Amino acid sequence: MENFQISAWAGAGQRVLRSLNLRSEEVERTVLMFFVYTLTSVGLIWLELSTVGLFLDEYGADKMPFIYIASAFIGSGLGFVYSWLQKILPLRRTVVVVLGMMSVPLFLFRFGIGYENTKIAGISIAFITIFLMWLWVEACYVLNDLNTSITSNQLFNIREIKRTYPLVSSGYLVAGVVSGFSLPVLLHLVGLKNVTLISGLMVATGSVLLYYLTEKYRQAFPETAHWTDDDEDEQEEFTARKVTGPLQKYAVPLVSFFVLAEVLYVLVDFQFYSQLEYQNPGDGASWIASFLGIYEGIQGLFQVATQWFASSRLVERIGVFVTAMILPAGIAILGVLTIGASLGQLVSVFIGLILLRFLDELLHYTLLETVSPVLFQPIPDNIRSGIQTLVNGVGEPLSCGATGVGILIMLWVTQKILPQQEEKAFHDQQSLIFIGAIVILALLWVFVVWLIRSQYVGLLVKSAERGRLGVTDVDLKALKRAVVETLQKPGGEDEKRSCIELLTQIDPKNVGEVLAPLLDSLSPGLQRQSLETMLQHPNPAYLDAVRALSQQSLPPEVLALALRYIWLTEAEPNIESLRPYLQPTVDPVVRGTAAALIMRRGDRQQKAEATNTLRQMLTHKQERERVMGTRALGEADYLQGLRLHIPNLLQDESLRVRCALLDVISSTHSEEYYPSLLRGLGYKSTRDAALQAIVKLHNDAIPLLVYLAEDIHKSDLIRLQAWTALGQIGTVEAIDILVSNLMTAWGTTRRNILRILLKMPSEAGIEGVLDRIGRSGLETLMEQELMFIGQIYAGLVDLSGVTTYGNLSDRDANSTGAPGNDTAQLLQRALAGLEADAKERCFLLMKFLYPLDTVQAAAFNIASGQPSLVARGLEILDNTVDIARKRSLINLLDQHSEREKLTNLSELMVYKPLAPSDRLRRLLELRHFLSDWALACCFHLAREARWSLTAQQTLVCLQHPTGFVREAVLAYLKIASPRALVELLPRLQNDPDNLVSAQVEEMMAELGASPKR
Repeated sequence: MENFQISAWAGAGQRVLRSLNLRSEEVERTVLMFFVYTLTSVGLIWLELSTVGLFLDEYGADKMPFIYIASAFIGSGLGFVYSWLQKILPLRRTVVVVLGMMSVPLFLFRFGIGYENTKIAGISIAFITIFLMWLWVEACYVLNDLNTSITSNQLFNIREIKRTYPLVSSGYLVAGVVSGFSLPVLLHLVGLKNVTLISGLMVATGSVLLYYLTEKYRQAFPETAHWTDDDEDEQEEFTARKVTGPLQKYAVPLVSFFVLAEVLYVLVDFQFYSQLEYQNPGDGASWIASFLGIYEGIQGLFQVATQWFASSRLVERIGVFVTAMILPAGIAILGVLTIGASLGQLVSVFIGLILLRFLDELLHYTLLETVSPVLFQPIPDNIRSGIQTLVNGVGEPLSCGATGVGILIMLWVTQKILPQQEEKAFHDQQSLIFIGAIVILALLWVFVVWLIRSQYVGLLVKSAERGRLGVTDVDLKALKRAVVETLQKPGGEDEKRSCIELLTQIDPKNVGEVLAPLLDSLSPGLQRQSLETMLQHPNPAYLDAVRALSQQSLPPEVLALALRYIWLTEAEPNIESLRPYLQPTVDPVVRGTAAALIMRRGDRQQKAEATNTLRQMLTHKQERERVMGTRALGEADYLQGLRLHIPNLLQDESLRVRCALLDVISSTHSEEYYPSLLRGLGYKSTRDAALQAIVKLHNDAIPLLVYLAEDIHKSDLIRLQAWTALGQIGTVEAIDILVSNLMTAWGTTRRNILRILLKMPSEAGIEGVLDRIGRSGLETLMEQELMFIGQIYAGLVDLSGVTTYGNLSDRDANSTGAPGNDTAQLLQRALAGLEADAKERCFLLMKFLYPLDTVQAAAFNIASGQPSLVARGLEILDNTVDIARKRSLINLLDQHSEREKLTNLSELMVYKPLAPSDRLRRLLELRHFLSDWALACCFHLAREARWSLTAQQTLVCLQHPTGFVREAVLAYLKIASPRALVELLPRLQNDPDNLVSAQVEEMMAELGASPKR
């Protein structure tokens, strides 16, 4: 019963994780980061709302523009400070120090608030303190977001962060709810001026929790400060990049989009606080802070609900650009309604501004944050981060400061032009002027979104042509419009072809929606491509368009595809309409297609006529007739009497016929001929065709491929083709087979499987591995590789002083004509090759966890052997890798001696020096991990050095599938145990390897062994 409850809880936990899109090994890091971000955000929101209450009560909203102007500079300045700290401190210390530094001024502000009557240069200390508090709050928000982003990027790799960061970032929204509803209670308990102490305590608690997190996962952070001599070179390279042409036309409205978003946010924020100042019932700053707390809590609830349940779904349903227009359009409409209602005295200006700010805050941190990454998608990777930095790090802070200056100018102008009247009425009129400006800017924002959309379309087309556009974050509606516009306008066929390919890759099931209406206007080549794409998912909705196309004069290939589409989608096809195409004068492509279609659903007489047509094609003297006839067999559901022609076609003199027949065997699932598909993999001429045919069998081919791939007596090339076919099949069952063999295979097989999984489209292989064995399983595989490398180093160290020349007789030494230690050197070179292979597998394993280009760059630099490049490669790994054995891996890749590397691997294996002969026997115990050549070198060295090996090691290796290994074992036995060799030789007479069988005959003649009867 207890075990049942445990399993039930475990199952429920897995369901919860799946609903959150998390893996079990990510939970702890995600929860800790969520709490760090939530705790610090709660403290900062408490401080912000309290500071706003004190500022508005004491000094009024007209001083707020100076806050906006000053915050524009402090944000950039703190960014430089953050970069400087990273150069003098390790990153895991930097993030904790920054968070701790954020909390220290919060404790000091409490003392400055109490000096209302003490002045410096005519300004009270209290005003200076509150002013600095507001600036510090704004700066802390920047630092907190930056700290959270950087820490998350270190704790989670690029694939994990897509799942975890939305949950981590929602900590701010949750903090808004918690801090908002708790602030009135906090004010009642400790008072407004003491909130800074509680805020400092919350931020300090967050820093302590972050310290624990960075210590527990210290392997996720680089050990050294980020300071390299290459920074200046990289900076020069970055600044040298130019944004020109269509990209420049896109970048300008893109920057304007985010600048306008910031400007409107500041204007709405200023007017909200300005109106709030005049709603004070007399309770002072505490009332303002309490009101803001309740407001923040209610708004936070809506933000959390929108972010978790609506944002992504809304983008998928209505598209990126319609979603991006919701906020500016909503602000414009609400602004106009506020002006009208206020002038008609239906609603106060304050109520209208509450609604405006609620809408702006709600959508700014939900929908706007969701669509922002998509807008950067068409920009090339090499300059995308630079433009994002320009927008977020420069454009937004400067626009905030510029808005502050603009507000001051507008305040001065309105004071001059508005008539003198009661203060509240004057203030309301002033607010209406500001709301009018907000409406105009919102409409301008809508226009900017339209400009981005038009340029986005052009860049999508260019990106599709160059093949560098990702397909994960593309606005599908905009893409379809782009394809339609590109296919309709005059232009190169290559560009149009690439657009169709991209659309097929992104939305294959609905590709006919775009292509069917355009079929008449496309070139024959594009018509063929479109019909082939539509045939992958035939839909009766597009039947009329294809039927209309088939009535035109078409090339044979296009007509055949159109007939096939009509036949597959029409409910009751007219078979008689196909009979005219069976005439000998019709092109073989169309004739074969028509015959195959009739054989599917025709009556007895019609099938007989079609069968006779195909029989004539299959036995025709012209190669093209036989090829097209053979291809038509693959479209027929039932081969009937035509099956008799398959054996002859398999022996046909035409390679095209034989390759076409392999596809027929696959299409018709002719199981008796499946061995022909496997044999086809063994010949270079038919290998590609056989591979494609096997892949078409999908899961039916898996047992055949597993048998072939696991047969150690097959060549490595044939086994590689079998693994490749499994990867191209790509089903859940195929990935299961690949991953299970990945855990048990070694050497070349493991390397091949890793490469195949990495090459699978849409990262299906990577996700398949992570879903099945997870991050911990990959780390286990990497630890295996590191331990194996440790055994190699142990062999290199213990065998480094071996010389066998002194152990050879004069006759043997003279016959070799070379120093005896050549064999030892051969083994050492073989072991060095094994080391290189194991390192390559380590890099392949890292590609499952980290960006492919980053790992590739590190591997390239380390493989160069140049000290400066090796150092750069190691730094890349230090800043990227976060596995538990990171230090061991980096030290192993560094340019140290084998003994030093063994010391660095002490956590994984304990090195004990062994005598050379004992070390050789130890290597043979690891024979399953050695390459064939290294294994043969072990026996050659044992023979020359006169070292004895165990009987088990010798007999097992005598049955090795590789001929030159058996040859080496026989040579060893001739020296070590001639008597045992005499008994074994008769059993080896029929060895499949000609060299080994010749060696056996020679030894039998020399030793006088009796042949086996």
